[in-house]
Amino acid sequence: MREFGYERAQDIAGAVALLDADPDARFLGGGTNLVDLMKTGIERPTRLVDVRELPLDGIEETEDGGLRIGATVTNSDLAAHPEVRRRYPALTQAVLAGASGQLRNMATVGGNLLQRTRCGYFTDVTRACNKRVPGSGCPAVEGEHHNHAILGASEHCVAVHPSDMGVALTAFDAVVSYRTADGPGSLPLADFYLPVGDTPHRETALPPGALITGVTLPAAPVARTSRYRKVRERASYAFAIGSVAAALDVQDGLVREARLAFGAVASRPWRAHAAERALTGAPADAAAFAAAADAELAAAAPLPHNGYKVALMRNLVVAVLTELAEEAAR
Repeated sequence: MREFGYERAQDIAGAVALLDADPDARFLGGGTNLVDLMKTGIERPTRLVDVRELPLDGIEETEDGGLRIGATVTNSDLAAHPEVRRRYPALTQAVLAGASGQLRNMATVGGNLLQRTRCGYFTDVTRACNKRVPGSGCPAVEGEHHNHAILGASEHCVAVHPSDMGVALTAFDAVVSYRTADGPGSLPLADFYLPVGDTPHRETALPPGALITGVTLPAAPVARTSRYRKVRERASYAFAIGSVAAALDVQDGLVREARLAFGAVASRPWRAHAAERALTGAPADAAAFAAAADAELAAAAPLPHNGYKVALMRNLVVAVLTELAEEAAR
């Protein structure tokens, strides 16, 4: 690890000014991803600007009945918050599925959204990777890719985004707030992550030097009946090979509203719009749930060794929606 400067930000404006003056600096929250990347030489900041003591650690209700979550709220505090548990249970479940307790105590909401892929080619600086070195290639296409993307990928990158929390936030139309030297701004999470295309090194639509200040969840009554289910290769502390955040509103045996987002299948949390459209107005039964999953997965383009994810995701969607429908019928 090369030498770097360290400075603790005193206020939001000061934090932003420090990065505006030094584009090679980085904001430091919990450091659970950034510090690891620094150790391997993937990230080489000239300075770390510590933002943990900024007044961004609160969770408050919005006027429309949603929640505003500060960027430095820890994952542990987010998962334990009574209103998060009551209004968006899938979000609590996603956060608790995401890491060990020790990491959740350190990791922040803003940092979670900005974590980078765990693709083995990205994390190995001796290998080519278009995310690290644009134009160097994507060896995962022909190499090890059993846990790589089946949706929205390109020949330039087939890595997946690792966040569990981001999947649930995507299902519930979260909006990311940020601050730059030019003032505040916001991005719907649907627009926050950029498509891979031929520029996989450009991962988010955040302006240069932007500090994430919070995430707003709009009011979503359907989210009260929601669930997050994660499939992984070992029972705990592992990244997903497939996950689903789902919410369902069933009236008289028919789906009135559905929310679905997939994880570990694309370079970003994947909102399943085609599946949602197929579900709306359909019977709340396994056949309709399978048809909805098929509608979304029709766009899947698996590689030779990750085609299993198509069947995995189909079965996962049916299982989670069936559980929610049974819960609604009680």
